[in-house]
Amino acid sequence: MTEAQFAEQILNWFAEHRREMPWRETKDPYKIWISEIMLQQTRVDQAWPYFENFISQFPTVYDLAEAPQQKVLKAWEGLGYYSRARNLHAASKMIVEDFDGKLPEEYDEIIKLKGIGPYTAAAITSIAFGKPNAVVDGNVIRVITRYFGIEEDVRKTGTTKQVQAHVNELISHENPAEFNQGLMEIGSVVCTPTKPNCEECPIFSGCVATKMAKTDTIPYKSPAKKKPHKHIGVGIIEREDGKVLIALRPENVMLGGLWEFPGGKQEEGESIQQTVERELLEELGVKVHAFKEFMSLKHVYSHFSITLHAWNCKLLSGEPKPKSSQEIRWVDISELEEYPFPKANKQLTEKLISDSTPN
Repeated sequence: MTEAQFAEQILNWFAEHRREMPWRETKDPYKIWISEIMLQQTRVDQAWPYFENFISQFPTVYDLAEAPQQKVLKAWEGLGYYSRARNLHAASKMIVEDFDGKLPEEYDEIIKLKGIGPYTAAAITSIAFGKPNAVVDGNVIRVITRYFGIEEDVRKTGTTKQVQAHVNELISHENPAEFNQGLMEIGSVVCTPTKPNCEECPIFSGCVATKMAKTDTIPYKSPAKKKPHKHIGVGIIEREDGKVLIALRPENVMLGGLWEFPGGKQEEGESIQQTVERELLEELGVKVHAFKEFMSLKHVYSHFSITLHAWNCKLLSGEPKPKSSQEIRWVDISELEEYPFPKANKQLTEKLISDSTPN
């Protein structure tokens, strides 16, 4: 199969099988940009309602640039990888100030925006502006390694560069948007990680992995390192007036700009109750008594997992100060839903609100 035939097969298949998605019904570069940022590390079905809600709140780049960061993070709450939202917000200000509110069309310009790397730059410029920039994501890597019989470890940079080189040669210069989306779509719904539906694949006849019966071993990905697990203790301090204390995480740390219940990592040799009391002394400068476990839950991040232990605490002495957070605030339990929280803390707020609501 020639390169032109390969591209033609992808385009014909996509024209017939493309799934309807809200960001595919527009050529608005702003909306395409938002969708591409959301789809990083997020499945289509998860991103879909967030995209529609986000666009309804921030219909233009000007609306996004002018919005308070807390409102942007609240709209992102639950999607995870919150640096994407902070970068999106920062980039919207760059677009308004430096590009008169229009996303730059050229790859070399758009990649300068905060949060936009090679993949996203290629996706936006091809889909929104028709530039022949080849997109390589996990789906494309799977299709191309199988098609060409590439058995090297896909965790290695050299392997992804090899895939990128192939797609650069194969991409349709007349219709790059549909080619890129078609290739990704095939990886998503046909050339799946397990039990690929090869008979439905438009490039089936030239696929080396299929001919060699190696679709179960290609692509090869070396085992991931085991994720460390941490136990985190946090304190729920409730005043006599019913308000609880929450803390704003600094901008320059993981989950920056989100609110949380203060606390931290358990150290060797201490109980989780002792962790909570020590952490609140270090973070807030107050002495508390952690008297009852409110709830515990498990949560998985990209590079580690946690068990979060939340304890009800009584303030014994001292006035809380934001020693390690950006800000602290006493809020009514009913107001907690107005603040953006990380997913694990969000489960705590939901239980607090539920427990405080009269039956």
